[in-house]
Amino acid sequence: MAAVAKSGTPSICSASPGAEHQISGLMAGEAIAAGDACYVKAADGLAWLSTGAAANAAAKVRGFAAAAAAVGEAVTLYSGVNWYYGAALSPGADLFLSGATAGALADAASTGGTAPVGFVIDATRVHLHRSGY
Repeated sequence: MAAVAKSGTPSICSASPGAEHQISGLMAGEAIAAGDACYVKAADGLAWLSTGAAANAAAKVRGFAAAAAAVGEAVTLYSGVNWYYGAALSPGADLFLSGATAGALADAASTGGTAPVGFVIDATRVHLHRSGY
């Protein structure tokens, strides 16, 4: 399994995603970078980095952070949208939640990230969605 590296700062490239594609009004439970996969922890209602290290609540992806957020800052998550994400990506390849790096993507399934959470559109763009899409 190889990590899918971000190239620069990921950004949404879908035209004006509607409200059905976002979860707003969340606060970050930890430092989150743009393009990171996140879940909402039931115990505190905060956004945390998703990880495929185990098949548990943290392996659910509710969306991807539109911008960086520090602990306690507002964060908006998007799903079902296209992103400028990487470089030299393989079109058509499925993307999975990384089991090695929280919030990151990988090119193969992990223990908790068994289903794809997106796919590569072209060399620089990806389409990312929530778990169970």
